[in-house]
Amino acid sequence: MGWNWVFLVVNVIPDKLTRRVKKYLEKRIVELKKSEKKLKRGDPFSDSTRATNNSLEEDVDEQIGHFESEIKVSFIKKQIIEFRKALSKIKIGKYGICDKCGEMIDTDRLAVRPEATVCMTCEKEGE
Repeated sequence: MGWNWVFLVVNVIPDKLTRRVKKYLEKRIVELKKSEKKLKRGDPFSDSTRATNNSLEEDVDEQIGHFESEIKVSFIKKQIIEFRKALSKIKIGKYGICDKCGEMIDTDRLAVRPEATVCMTCEKEGE
């Protein structure tokens, strides 16, 4: 029992680092929300002056533009969810701990993907 306690203390990510990560994640969420709004405004289907009697080519262009916007917005929403999940893990003191196996996530991985919630081993097993 005492050994596990010592192990956890040694592997806890320092507050100084988690504060930086938190600030970064919060900043990225704001940036992503701005990008999402911009994409939604650029969606051809959101244009109130959009013509309903387009040529076939114009309809295809609008469909493609709408599809691209939807895909990008969906990706942004998923990123926001990942960042919020990482922020909640920081808040409860479980940042850097793998959701699947409970081991510490390698700091190199967290440096590249601060929103990572699983270690590389578990991610490879899930593929």
